[in-house]
Amino acid sequence: MTWCRLEGWNRSPCRGMLYYMELIPAIDIRGGRGVRLYQGDYDRETIFADDPAEVAARFQDAGATRLHVVDLDGAREGWPVNGDAITRILQTVTVLIEVGGGLRNVSDVEATLSAGADAVVLGTAAVKDRDFLAQALGKFPGQIIVGIDARDGLVAVEGWRQTSQMYFVELAQEIAKMGIERFIYTDILSDGTLDEPNFTAIAELIDFLPTAEIIASGGVSRFDHIMRLRDLGASGAIVGRAVYTGDIDLKQALSELAKLPS
Repeated sequence: MTWCRLEGWNRSPCRGMLYYMELIPAIDIRGGRGVRLYQGDYDRETIFADDPAEVAARFQDAGATRLHVVDLDGAREGWPVNGDAITRILQTVTVLIEVGGGLRNVSDVEATLSAGADAVVLGTAAVKDRDFLAQALGKFPGQIIVGIDARDGLVAVEGWRQTSQMYFVELAQEIAKMGIERFIYTDILSDGTLDEPNFTAIAELIDFLPTAEIIASGGVSRFDHIMRLRDLGASGAIVGRAVYTGDIDLKQALSELAKLPS
C-alpha cells in the first residue's frame, strides 16, 4: 500500500501513488567525532569528521531538511555522552534534528528537546522500560520516535551489544498500541555495509503497521534503494556511510526526490 503525506508525520491511504519520501542523512558521534560503524561493531569504526557540526552544515547546504543524530557512546553507556557535540549541531543548523542514543529517562529527553531537537529516538528504553516510554509519550506528544534495531529479525539493545528474543514486528505492534506513530527500523547486518537495505523486513513492518510512519535505515547505498523503499511505502530513508563515501550524492538525490509528486 502507498500513502499520502498529511500534516506532521501522519499519513492516509492514497490511490496508487506515494506523495512523500524523506531522505535523512545521519551523523553518528563517538568521542566527539563523526564516525560510521560496520554492522554496529564499535571495533570497526571509520572516522569521517572531527567536527560533526561542520558535517551538519554541509548536509543542510545540500538541501537536507532533517538530520538523524546518534550519540553512539550514549547508546553504549546508557546515558548522554556527546551532549556538547550535539548542542553545537543544534546551534549551527536550522533544519529539523532527531536525536537518539542513551536517552533513558524523562529528564534527558526534556533536556534534548529543550536544546533544540525536534524529536528524540528511543530504542533500548522502548524495549526495557514501557513506563518511561508512556511517560515520554504523554509529556512530549509528537516528539517521540521509536527506533527498532534488529539482527536476524531479533531486536537488539544497549548499543546493539545485546540481542533479545523478541521479533521486531512483535515489538512494533506492542508499542504501536501505546500511540507511537513513527518508527525507525535499522537492519544491523546491513548497517554500514554499502550493500542494500533489508527490503523484506521493511515490507513486513509496513504491512503490519499500515498507519504508522516507517523509516528505513541500514544499507541504503544507491538512489534506486531509496526509490524501492518509497515504492514499498516507507515514508523515509536514513543514509549514513553512502553520503560520506559519495556512493549517494546527497544534493542530487534530494533534488531528484523533490521532482516527484508532492
